[in-house]
This record gives sequence, C-alpha cells and structure tokens, in this order.
Amino acid sequence: MIAIAIDGPGGAGKSTMARALAKELGYIYVDTGALYRAIGLYMRRKGIPTTDFAAVAGNLGGVEVRLAFRDGEQRVFLAEEDVSDAIRTQDISIAASNVSAVPEVRAFLFDLQRDLAKKNHVVMDGRDIGTVVLPNAQVKIFLTASPEERAQRRYLELREKGLEAEYDQVLTELKQRDYDDSHRAVAPLVPAEDAIMVDSTGLTREQAFQRLLRTVQDKIS
Repeated sequence: MIAIAIDGPGGAGKSTMARALAKELGYIYVDTGALYRAIGLYMRRKGIPTTDFAAVAGNLGGVEVRLAFRDGEQRVFLAEEDVSDAIRTQDISIAASNVSAVPEVRAFLFDLQRDLAKKNHVVMDGRDIGTVVLPNAQVKIFLTASPEERAQRRYLELREKGLEAEYDQVLTELKQRDYDDSHRAVAPLVPAEDAIMVDSTGLTREQAFQRLLRTVQDKIS
C-alpha cells in the first residue's frame, strides 16, 4: 500500500489539497485533524476543560469516534452522530490543539490511523503524520504558507460557512495554535527529516494543487 503524508500548520490548505490529491489518485483521504477535533468537541460538550489533560485522559473511555467514507468523502462520527460540520469552528480548533497534546489521546487514535493506512492507499494529513503516525510513508510533504495568508484563507472559509469571524482574531488564534503545536512535548509540529517542503504563499488553489501533484508523481512514478 502507498501512503502519502501531508503535514503542516493550520490554514495551510492541507485538507483541501489532500482531498483533491486523493481524488486524483484514487486513494482514500484521511483527515486526522478531524479526529482530534471530534474529541475536542466531545470534551466541550461534557463540560471538560480541554486544558485539563488528566480530565481529558480520564474521559476518553466514553468517546466513540470513527470515520466513514461516502462517495470518496470523509465523514466524522461521534457515536452515531455525524459531526463533520460541528467540528469546524474556531472554538473547536483550539480544543483540538489542546487535546492533541495529551499523550493518551494520541495513543487512543494511533491505531485507528495506522490501520487505515495498512488496508488502503491513503493520503493522510495532519501535524505529525510523517514524523510519528506514518514514519515509513513513501511520500512526505510539509505544506505551509505565511501566517497572514493562512489566516485570510481561514477567515474567508468561516465567512463562507456563515460563521462570525474577525480576521485579526483568526490571525491571533492561528499564531497561538502554531506556537502550541510546535512547542508541545508530544509529537510537535515539525517537518520530517525527509519531507519535501511546499510553500503555497501567493499561489491560487489550482497552482498549489498542481505543484503538490507534480511533487507526489515524481516520488511514486
């Protein structure tokens, strides 16, 4: 099986690019960040502070999270509820960053992610795929862009969904998550040693995708 790992900071376009790449190659797309978001949502709904790592770890037993694929699209479920849209708020983004620093959470999701890669050709995106989850992936890419451009993309995405958002707040929260993700003790956000760096600053979505596609094709051809 072929595994393509795409890591990078929030707002870099990982999910969009990975989804398009998987469709182009006929692979399964796995958005690992959605799994952490689902756990963050679960904890918030239970009234558990996501910065209280002991409490988060102690309540993992009640979490039933799974991925389903419909017409090539990934859907995320908590028990029987499709939470694919509910997990896409800024509030849950911060919660996801918090719970992702909990070792027990990462262990909880580790086998699920690896099992998908064992059974399918996958394009998997996240923040530690090439370094921790799939260290033997045939292709490792670190996708990034400037903080300002990433914040603008996230801001427009939120507004398109009808959600209230302020650009300055989005930028501040994005920079904070960048810091939190890159400084956490467990699986920090860093490029794998053999990752190919792809910077999409100033590129249109199509230009970024074509650059990514060429990079992957060069590695697997």
